[in-house]
Amino acid sequence: MSGARCPTLLFIAGSLLLVPGLAYAAGTGAPDPVASPGQASVQPAQPDQEGAPSPTLTPAEPVLKEAPPLPEIPVLNEEEARAEATRLNSAFRHEVPVALKVSSAQKAAWIMLAQEQIQQASFPLDRPQVVLVVDRNPAVQRMCLMLALPGQSDWQVIGSTKVSTGTTGRKFYYITPTGVFNNTADILGYRALGTKNENGIMGNGTKGMRVWDFGWQWAEKGWLPVPREKGQIRLEMHATDPVYLESRLGHVASEGCIRIPSSLNVFIDKHGLIDVEDEQMAVIDNRFRALLRPDRVASPLAGSAVIVVDSANRPELAHVNISENKTAATHHAAQTHS
Repeated sequence: MSGARCPTLLFIAGSLLLVPGLAYAAGTGAPDPVASPGQASVQPAQPDQEGAPSPTLTPAEPVLKEAPPLPEIPVLNEEEARAEATRLNSAFRHEVPVALKVSSAQKAAWIMLAQEQIQQASFPLDRPQVVLVVDRNPAVQRMCLMLALPGQSDWQVIGSTKVSTGTTGRKFYYITPTGVFNNTADILGYRALGTKNENGIMGNGTKGMRVWDFGWQWAEKGWLPVPREKGQIRLEMHATDPVYLESRLGHVASEGCIRIPSSLNVFIDKHGLIDVEDEQMAVIDNRFRALLRPDRVASPLAGSAVIVVDSANRPELAHVNISENKTAATHHAAQTHS
């Protein structure tokens, strides 16, 4: 077998991970290009596995012999930013059929929690941009896409859906950590192969679904009693099996990753909402160009941050989010069956 195409088994935190293309880290060659939607995949046909790391990036030939400087990141003023957020909100309502309403109380709670995480992480919120706020509270399990404005608390909601984060009580399942996690150009990410595991599950969703990789992160071991020991997980955000698992979103279920609806996966991908660094690198590196959708229309509000919060840690906010979440779920169910 060729070393460049052999998957590698790693023993991590007591479980085996199949890592496609890990041999590239040893200098055996550049990874196979990642297929864009609509293109034939040249990746080996292996089962998609939640939490499997992306191939290690190695120096690549630039797109051009004399690479141009990276394009400047767009910086909109407040009026322009709010207009673009309104456009994205309209697109969200048309492109994400599982969208849920966000009450003013929920919005205020998530903004407060997200701003606390931004401050703790010293994240440089230096321009208006989209951030993805995930509430891992087991009774909430929601993501809210927001326009974050520097120095302001009046952020603008773009859209919200159910998600699933890490669960407890199952061995080798971790609790998704809180914090600010960036989609940086240091890690390429990849796309789902759409293959099934031994249980017949497509772990990262159908072929072509995007997998955003936030690298190794410390997380509590959900199968241990409190206070829980921590271990490292590969934190990723991805779609899930559309037949067996997507309907269960809204409940803790994952091994530590953030599972999102397939329509939300496509929306974030198509509008490049956390791909600001990948978009820059695509100018000089073919691998990033191959990863990004050819039909994308990157928003000038594109950022890089997924912010995981936990309203369960704040009783005064948890009550708001739980009650509002039940109301939104009831409304969505009524619409679905009407």
